[in-house]
Amino acid sequence: MRGVPSSALREICILRELKHRNVVRLYDVIYSESKLTLVFEYCDQDLKKFFDSLNGHIDQQMAKSLMLQLLRGLAFCHAHHVLHRDLKPQNLLINSNGQLKLADFGLARAFGVPVRCYSAEVVTLWYRPPDVLFGAKLYNTSIDMWSAGCIFAGK
Repeated sequence: MRGVPSSALREICILRELKHRNVVRLYDVIYSESKLTLVFEYCDQDLKKFFDSLNGHIDQQMAKSLMLQLLRGLAFCHAHHVLHRDLKPQNLLINSNGQLKLADFGLARAFGVPVRCYSAEVVTLWYRPPDVLFGAKLYNTSIDMWSAGCIFAGK
């Protein structure tokens, strides 16, 4: 697959392994000489658009439900040794049934033993943990948990 971005290949490989109700489903990969097309399940909006539509007034039960779904999706990823590494409202999709789905696994990495150094250039700045901000290259699932907390802080 010459000329295909490594982030796309990584996302394809990871999403083919992750089948969970709170992880976006990759249905197909269409590759031609000039382009690569990933076919995902349809979701109506991302979490940022959803929050914006509520003008900052989210019902506490809704916030709890969305956070629970995010944590279930993360628990599944982490149990399957995958760090998302780019959690933010724009990468969390919501379908017409109110089901939240983790999406955009372009920066995701498999993790395990032995421990490897990772890039500190991950996670959108506002959702990046302090240790990574200061250049830590050894991190674990806490990178995703910090981001999840930042997304729902004050909601």
